[in-house]
Amino acid sequence: MDAWRKELQGRLKAREKEGLLRTLKYTSDQIDFSSNDYLGLSRSESLFNEIHQELDALTIKRNGATGSRLLAGNTEYYEETESRLAKIFKADASLIFNSGYTANLAVLSSLPQRNDTILYDELAHACIKDGARLSLAKRYSFRHNDLNDLEAKLKRAEGKIYIAVESIYSMDGDQCPLQELVSLSEKYNAFIILDEAHSTGVMGEQGSGLAVSLNVHSKIAVRVYTFGKAMGIHGACVAGNNDLHDYLINFARPFIYTTALPPHSIAAIDCAFKYLSNNIYLQERLRNNIQFFLHAVQDLPNRTISTSAIQTAIYPGNENARIAATELQQKGFDVRPILSPTVPKGSERLRICLHTFNTKSDIEALASTLKSFQAVMHS
Repeated sequence: MDAWRKELQGRLKAREKEGLLRTLKYTSDQIDFSSNDYLGLSRSESLFNEIHQELDALTIKRNGATGSRLLAGNTEYYEETESRLAKIFKADASLIFNSGYTANLAVLSSLPQRNDTILYDELAHACIKDGARLSLAKRYSFRHNDLNDLEAKLKRAEGKIYIAVESIYSMDGDQCPLQELVSLSEKYNAFIILDEAHSTGVMGEQGSGLAVSLNVHSKIAVRVYTFGKAMGIHGACVAGNNDLHDYLINFARPFIYTTALPPHSIAAIDCAFKYLSNNIYLQERLRNNIQFFLHAVQDLPNRTISTSAIQTAIYPGNENARIAATELQQKGFDVRPILSPTVPKGSERLRICLHTFNTKSDIEALASTLKSFQAVMHS
């Protein structure tokens, strides 16, 4: 045991020496420019009350699901909620998972088989890469949003081909060229797995995401929607055809071998989408704040180009990114640094998330502080 603990301590010390040690911190009471709560639903008292009213009205009076959905954890309310989600996402069926991470893990570890090929964007989320690793299929990355590089790899791919991408990428905030990707997938008879994590809620009618908003949803084999970001709650679902739904129930180990979400979480999912459909103006408010921010920082040279709620300012080197974050935090802004190896070395950054509840004065003050700090860094 002592030798094992020394090995753990050694790894932690090495990470600390490299400036990569992670620690847990409490949620800040500063102005929020870091969370994924884009529409402010996690802090909505109205939604909070609606969820508890829904729970009071349910005949199910359980604190937990009591088991996996293949044992004691399934209810009629679960399946009714999945049917409502399928309608929102314009799919034949949907299947709820405990998180977006487990949903992507389930899809990628169970659908591709030995001798198949998975091609994934190099900047795809860790859960896509981890799911691909668990698969028996061959796996290759392609350059970020580079359809020429993707096509070169499609020409060499074997077996059934799966292309795994995100609607909006979490570290750069840029959008997948989905329509062009669909055309390419049809040319090579490939199947797209689309993670809609950062587009759920903020894009499309009723928050249905990028694929529905572009009317290409029927051409995408698998769509993953997560509810812990713009929807302000927890959980996720996979949307697609009925065969996909039944296949995941039978072959997706992260679904089969885990306790289902409790009734409270299902009520929260159901109520959050009902709430958004009645308050769809929140999407427009978010878009207005994004445009306001982009105008305010148009002269900032180190930002990446994004029209989503995720904005970035590049400060190469982990220490530089940390210094920049500390400066903003001292001014009252909750902005966090994103360090390598989470992002490639040399592209360390501040990740700035915009929300419906950020005021114009908040945004102006943040932009002013970014510009002032940039001037000091280059003086």
